Amino acid sequence: MLNKKVTFWIMALLCSLSLILAGCGAKDGKTSSKENKQKNEAPQTEKTTYTVKHAMGETTIEGTPEKIVILTNEGTEALLAMGVTPVGAVKSWLGDPWYPHIADQMEGVTEVGTESEPNLEAIAALQPDLIIGNKMRQEAVYEQLSAIAPTVFAETLRGDWKENFQLYAKAINKEEKGKEVLEAYENRINEFKEKAGDKLNQKVSIVRFTGGEVRIYQKDSFSGVILEEIGFARPESQDVNDFAIRGVTKEMIPQMDGDILFYFTYETGDGEASKIEQEWINDPLFQKLDVVQKGKVYKVDDAIWNTAGGVIAANLMIDDLEKYFLQ
Repeated sequence: MLNKKVTFWIMALLCSLSLILAGCGAKDGKTSSKENKQKNEAPQTEKTTYTVKHAMGETTIEGTPEKIVILTNEGTEALLAMGVTPVGAVKSWLGDPWYPHIADQMEGVTEVGTESEPNLEAIAALQPDLIIGNKMRQEAVYEQLSAIAPTVFAETLRGDWKENFQLYAKAINKEEKGKEVLEAYENRINEFKEKAGDKLNQKVSIVRFTGGEVRIYQKDSFSGVILEEIGFARPESQDVNDFAIRGVTKEMIPQMDGDILFYFTYETGDGEASKIEQEWINDPLFQKLDVVQKGKVYKVDDAIWNTAGGVIAANLMIDDLEKYFLQ
């Protein structure tokens, strides 16, 4: 039999070998239960891949894009409303370079040309994860944009802005946030209807002055869609599912009449649009309109009622309507 001293050293040797083997096992990939627990608790960072159908076909996007370039004014408002600041955006039609009503949210955003002429070099320099544009504006450069980054195009810029908004929400992987924004807007529409009551029977006329022409807006314009959603009546010539009566002549001024008239002027800085505005609203035929005689003619902001065309402008237009009809 082994004496006690020998037995002690054999047991010590066996313990040492066990510890060495355990260490080797860990190096060979056999982690301890503590290490396994830590690994299981580590946040998962797997990317999702999704495909968006749009005006130019289908685009596959990996993960939620973080660096987005937006090539329409209404698209810019859509992103901002969903809590996303683009890295690049086209210049606003009015403002320097952004509309006053979004300027404070656009700090640090790079201007990348205009809707009609996006600057491809400036866009590429931003190394975006996603580009969002519009077939009506940028179809000719779609392939070049797609070579820079995954690109999604809306079909048009007229009529119901919510169709484009839903596409943008899907493209940036924020459909739930998009639904929240639209639900909040729909709630405002419904609340307005309830409060307005019989006031919705008033015929609302919409007129726009520019340096080149005068237009009478119908139901498929930005402001026309919102008036239709609320349920306002429109004068006969404007109660049409079309965009606008363009190239209006002074002989057509009677078609501007209504119970209340809102007009806006697209002034780019050369004074021409403002000159046209003054010429027309002071014309004897305009002054004879019943709506003028009743003192129900109001000038409103062109960016909000027409040019911006997005969800932020839509809510600001409702603010205006509340001021004129509910206060």
